[in-house]
Amino acid sequence: MIDGLVLPDAGVPRRGGVLRYFGPGGMDHIDPACASYAFSHQILRLFTRQLFTYPTTAGDDALTPVPDLAVAVPGPGLVRRVELRPGVYWDTDPPREVTAADVVRGLKRLACPVTGTGALGYFTSTVRGMAEFADGYRAAIERDGATPSTAAAYQNSHEVSGLRVLDERRLEIELVRPANDIVNILATLYASPAPVEYDAVVPGGPGFADVVRSCGPYRLTGYRHGEHLAMRRHPAWNPAADPLRAAWIDGIEVRMARVGDDVVRAEVESGRADLSWGAPVISHDRVSPDIDRHVGYALNPYLVFNLRGPRPELRDPAVRRALAVAVDRSALVGVLDRMDLGTVTETAYGVIPPGNVGHRPARATAGQGDPDRARALLKALGHNGIRLRVLYRMETPHDDLAHSYAGDLRAAGAEVEMIRIEHADEYYRILQDPARSLAGDWDVTAPSWTPDWFGNNGRTCVQPLFESPSGAGSCNYGGYSDPAVDKMIAEALSEPDPARSGELWHAVDRTVCDAAVVVPLLVCEPTILHVTSPRVRNAIPMPHVDRWYDAANLWLAG
Repeated sequence: MIDGLVLPDAGVPRRGGVLRYFGPGGMDHIDPACASYAFSHQILRLFTRQLFTYPTTAGDDALTPVPDLAVAVPGPGLVRRVELRPGVYWDTDPPREVTAADVVRGLKRLACPVTGTGALGYFTSTVRGMAEFADGYRAAIERDGATPSTAAAYQNSHEVSGLRVLDERRLEIELVRPANDIVNILATLYASPAPVEYDAVVPGGPGFADVVRSCGPYRLTGYRHGEHLAMRRHPAWNPAADPLRAAWIDGIEVRMARVGDDVVRAEVESGRADLSWGAPVISHDRVSPDIDRHVGYALNPYLVFNLRGPRPELRDPAVRRALAVAVDRSALVGVLDRMDLGTVTETAYGVIPPGNVGHRPARATAGQGDPDRARALLKALGHNGIRLRVLYRMETPHDDLAHSYAGDLRAAGAEVEMIRIEHADEYYRILQDPARSLAGDWDVTAPSWTPDWFGNNGRTCVQPLFESPSGAGSCNYGGYSDPAVDKMIAEALSEPDPARSGELWHAVDRTVCDAAVVVPLLVCEPTILHVTSPRVRNAIPMPHVDRWYDAANLWLAG
């Protein structure tokens, strides 16, 4: 086990017990090719592994990927050769070793256009041949239909030119351009290996729970979407081949229910649950590890306009800029301050938050909105009234935030219809479905964005949100597409000098903000301290999983 996996005041580790979660919301997916939610990732990392991952520590090294399935981090260059660690097994009967072909299969699955992944651009812009493979995959599905057999047939009969299996334990990854963040990309949960059993389902489609296989310390033993999840030890997991996961506990139980924070807190404080699920419930007694105060902020929330829908006025940057004038950011800060959620919150005027590569201090501007000025601007543009469908989720604090900015839009003369969605999984499923945007199911919404990693992360606040979308699963929710911005993103990706690339990412930030493609509202320092039951020990937040605690390295007191 590496240094840092045990907090100084955690006591003596103890094996045994079942960790119990309780709270609202379902996982978006249990398929790592498609899962985007942070609380989904905290479960996925228990049954899958990547070539590289982040160590669970309370220090600065929590931001630097280390070898996981890989034996070592490869050297620089356009061709990276990776050797796999021996002794890592799938929970098959009999146990079967994870191979280089499994790693390649997992990366190919990301290109399936049926459900899609918001991280696909990381791979198509970096791995040689991945973009062409994805284009061909889309054409094959459009031609032959979205079935497991057509998906598997395409994946197994077409290669990504930059992914080469050398033998069972070695592969080569060839890059399109120098990428000093390739290890970070390969450390995302999306880059998980896939056994041949996954050919029986469409990536992200139904039936995945029936074929899921584990190569981590726990395996899935029960799953009902939005209701229940259970995990127990993977009997073939080899601790000698996994220096990053101690696996002190025997299993995981998750109860999912549509309840409020008070109910969840009561369950945890009574000991009937150990950790909150879905939405964080704050502990005011815990002390944040110092690293959490220096990692980086999240953009939470920001306004997105539906540019695909039946309201052409929203495709006019001047209209979007006028609407943005109405929103009172300071009032949104007040909403969060009154809730005492344990986060540091500031008004935002750029899409790259503080602590992330490309952030620059905002130009001085007032946080208060001006609905009267917004109304006058809209009138000058020929809009005496504009109809807006505001999509929001009925979860703390998003309900209160939505009603605050919707009130500002009404004060500017907009006719606002509030569309309430119960939980995050349904909310983001709507946003990532282009058909729902085209149908006009929403016009304006305020999602949040936490970078997929911190540290060397220039692309993470820009590429997923503003690169021209490739289809379902994109995090470019509004469907924004501008060849000039795509060219700017490509230039930033190709820039080897970190200082210069930071300037290029900032240039994209200013371009999309000047056009009001989105409206940054707040940035939050996501140092949420989740409430835990008295028996939880060694609860270490994971910066790359939105500060949720690492279940693979905590233990339960007797």
